[in-house]
Amino acid sequence: MTRRTKILPKRQSQISQESIKTYKNAAKSPTPDVRRKNRGYQTSVKNDDVKQFHIGLRDIDETIVYYFNNVIKPSVIQNGKRINVPILYGSPERWAAVQKDGYYRDKNGKIQTPLIMFKRDSIEKNRNLGNKLDANNPNNFSIFQKKFSKKNVYDKFSVLNNREPVNELYGVIIPDYVNITYSCVIFTEYVEQMNKIVESINFASDAYWGDPEKFNFRAMIDNYTTVTEMNQGEDRTVKTNFDIKMMGHIVPDSINTAISNMNKFYSKSSVSFGLEIAGTEEILQASAASPASKNFKGRFYDALTGRTEVTIQSSGMTDAERTFLALTTIIDTNNQGFSINSGDNSITFNSVTIATPPANFPDLEKDDFQVFINGIITEPSAITSITQSGGNVVIDFNDDLGYTITDQMEITAVGKFEI
Repeated sequence: MTRRTKILPKRQSQISQESIKTYKNAAKSPTPDVRRKNRGYQTSVKNDDVKQFHIGLRDIDETIVYYFNNVIKPSVIQNGKRINVPILYGSPERWAAVQKDGYYRDKNGKIQTPLIMFKRDSIEKNRNLGNKLDANNPNNFSIFQKKFSKKNVYDKFSVLNNREPVNELYGVIIPDYVNITYSCVIFTEYVEQMNKIVESINFASDAYWGDPEKFNFRAMIDNYTTVTEMNQGEDRTVKTNFDIKMMGHIVPDSINTAISNMNKFYSKSSVSFGLEIAGTEEILQASAASPASKNFKGRFYDALTGRTEVTIQSSGMTDAERTFLALTTIIDTNNQGFSINSGDNSITFNSVTIATPPANFPDLEKDDFQVFINGIITEPSAITSITQSGGNVVIDFNDDLGYTITDQMEITAVGKFEI
C-alpha cells in the first residue's frame, strides 16, 4: 500500500517571499536577488577576529600621509634648527583659504611655513586590469589564508591518519582598480628650502607608497611648478604645486560585497578514495559460463558465454618498460663531444645512442625530444629529424630555424638517450 504524504500549508513568510520578484523593474537597472544565496555553503563568522576585507578611498589617502611622515621625512633648516615639514590634508575650508590667499594661516593669522598640503581631485576607473565580471554577482575572487586557527592543529594523531592541517581561507572579490589624482602644495620661506623638499619627493616618485604592513599603491609625479610671492608689508613665500597620481584599488564595504562575497571556508584535511572489487578469477569464470541476465546487459564477460576455458591475464609493466618510461637524459655541447656541419645545418653528438623502445611501444620521433639553442627552446617545425648514425646522434635543422648553427652556440638535447 502506497503511503500518502500529507501536504502542509505554506507559511505566511514563504508566501511573502515567493511574491517578491527577482527585479523591481525589469525595464530598468536590476536589483540583485539576495534570497537565492544558499546558506548551506556558508561558514559562520560569529566570534571571528578577522574583519570583513575592505579597502576604501581613505586607506589610499592615508598612504600619502604615511609615506611622507615615515619614508620621505621632508625637513628644512630654519634659524639653525632642522624642522620636520608637516603634511596636512586640505579640507574644503582649508583649500579654499589657500586658493584665496595663496598661503595657509593658523588660527592666529600667522603664515604656516614650511608646510605640505594635499587633497583628492579626481577618480578614474582603470579597466585595463582585473575585472569582477558583474557587479551584481561577482565571480572573480582572491583567496587569503589565515596564518593560524584553532582547526589548524597538526599533531601525532593527524600524522598517523594521514591528515593534512586544515587551512582557514577567506575569499575576497576582485577589486575595482582606479587612478586617483591628488593636488599638492608645498609652502616654504626660501627657495633653498623648497629645493630640498622637491628633490626628496621627486626621488620617491614611481615607487609604491604605503605602510609595509598594509597595502601599497604606486605613486607617480610628472611635473612641479614653483612660484615665489612677495607682497608689500607681508612675508615672502615660496610655493610649489604638483600632482600625485595614485594607482590604487578599492573593495567597497557595501551590500553587494557582503552578498556576493564567498567569505570564509576551510581546506580539505584528507581525500579518501573507495575501492570496489569486481570479483575473483573463479567468480568471473563461473559468470562467463552462465547465460546473460536480461536485466544486466553489456557485461564484458557475457561475450565469453559458451567457452569451455577462460584465460584471464593480469596486466602490468615489465622492468624494462618502466625503465624506458623513466629514462630522460640531457646532452649538451659543454659535456659531450660534438661536431657541426654548417652546410647541412646539423649537429652530431658523439658516443650517444637513441634508446630502443620495448615491444609494443611506438618508435621515437623528433617530437619526443626537446632541443635548446642558447637556452631557447627550438620549435619542432624547425627540426628536420633526430636520427641515429652509427654510434652517434644527428640533429638536422631546416630553414624554419632562421639561422645557421655554429660551434660557439650552446646546444642542448633532452630525451631518451643512452650515453
